[in-house]
Amino acid sequence: MFDLLITNAQIIDGTGSPGFHGEVGVRDGRIAHISQTLEAASNRDADAAHDDRARLTIDAHGQVLAPGFIDLHSHADFSVMADPAAQTQLLQGVTTALVGNCGSSPFPAKSVAQIQRDNAHLDAEFTGEWTGARGFSEAVEDAAPGINIALQVGLSSIRSYVMGPIDAAADSRQLDAMRSQVAAAAEAGVYGFSSGLIYAPGMYSQPDEVAALVAEAAENDLLYSTHMRNESHSLLAAVDEAIDAATVAGARLEISHLKAMGPENYGSPALALERIEKAREGGLDVKADVYPYTASSTRLTSRLPGYAMDGGQDALLARLADPGQRPKIAKDMAARFGKDIDPEGVVIAALGAGDTEDDYTWAIGESIAQIGRKVGCSAEEAAMRVLSAHGASVGIVNHAMDPEDVARVLSHPLVSVASDGWILRPEGEGMPHPRSFGTFVRVLGKYVREDGLIPLEEAVRKMTSQPAERLRMEDRGVIAQGKIADIAIFDAASVRENSTYNDPWQLASGLSTVIVAGNIAVKDGQVTGQRYGNVLRKR
Repeated sequence: MFDLLITNAQIIDGTGSPGFHGEVGVRDGRIAHISQTLEAASNRDADAAHDDRARLTIDAHGQVLAPGFIDLHSHADFSVMADPAAQTQLLQGVTTALVGNCGSSPFPAKSVAQIQRDNAHLDAEFTGEWTGARGFSEAVEDAAPGINIALQVGLSSIRSYVMGPIDAAADSRQLDAMRSQVAAAAEAGVYGFSSGLIYAPGMYSQPDEVAALVAEAAENDLLYSTHMRNESHSLLAAVDEAIDAATVAGARLEISHLKAMGPENYGSPALALERIEKAREGGLDVKADVYPYTASSTRLTSRLPGYAMDGGQDALLARLADPGQRPKIAKDMAARFGKDIDPEGVVIAALGAGDTEDDYTWAIGESIAQIGRKVGCSAEEAAMRVLSAHGASVGIVNHAMDPEDVARVLSHPLVSVASDGWILRPEGEGMPHPRSFGTFVRVLGKYVREDGLIPLEEAVRKMTSQPAERLRMEDRGVIAQGKIADIAIFDAASVRENSTYNDPWQLASGLSTVIVAGNIAVKDGQVTGQRYGNVLRKR
């Protein structure tokens, strides 16, 4: 007997193959039965829908049944302890998230409190203490997450642990210590090693240092995920750096959220894709991912010149308070604004704890250019004032990308869908990017149903089997016998995002049922409150 039988479903198995009408049986958390059946009239009478072959029967009413979606680029490791129910993810059909991206992971840690402070822009909130990946995994398991969490270890986190947040080249002893941290994380079961080379202190790592750590990751069969050194005027050079490091090391390479910022760089993602294709022809296992939006979201400090962050947030605040250093920072910011950052598009999304006498909460939703006009200063001065008033912890949404570039990257067969999000709770403060609430359903609603950019089967592949393949998760990502029963059931005609830039705190709609390891986590479009996720460990 099956524990669960789902009948009258349009099965899209995640491989990209055409869908078919059929049923799926689940036993002991795994898919035990798949068969093609004749399309039947939906029976909404719960008693009549009962099937003696199963303890519980769900009539899908002709809706799509797909593998649970796998988010290749999440920052939920910083928020899952505070919001383990992960409602924003389950209601998009996401059942697994790969975290530790952009070079930032909550481990290795000398001070969990300091990591929480440094990542306040990610709503970091932790319970417990740990040093390495194993301790962090146990803390997440204690929180009982609603979705599966797969870990990566970040370059910036390792560098801070070994060297501190300083702008300096690693010596041989420090490099060996960093390599040891990569190996230790791999031993604890992480899936990847990530870099964020536009963020301090990762930006202070020279290419040879990055390459050495990528080589260590490759030796431990870890995916190398990179937020590259540049996503604007030097995008192609950054792609080359990533490909070169992975090629020498023999690493699997995932280029995170492939995009180009700034109008003068529009069109360059197509050239980046050509480089990826050429590298694959040469034998490199390289792919990319993308979120389906024309705005990014990050920390405001990433728009400062790199030297400003040397030494960390406290050092930055001291520089901003120093009348001898502040003008130079302003000058260098202004130079960037004239090159590849439009201050009209840099919008304040979230603020850390503020100075009660100089609080910029009123400026949430305003661009730094707008703030400058309102308070009578330049955009760069406005940015520095907001940073100074809020402990250098300021989140932004940056409108800077070309819709045609986004569509071109999204439609490419080597590109997976990923959110770059972290918000798991259904309501809160600020004006965060809608990608935490709607990435996957936006693809299904806008780019599949409305725009016809990609077929439904291909969109599902980009969210399921392709991410699973990148992570070598052999038991997830497809609807097949023996696979873990992570399943999303949705109405292809109505699934949609409801979150917008102006009204972001809106949950997705159209997912009727979500199943995690054979257990019902979403029923009739509502999160049940039962949490069935786990911390996944690479075998």
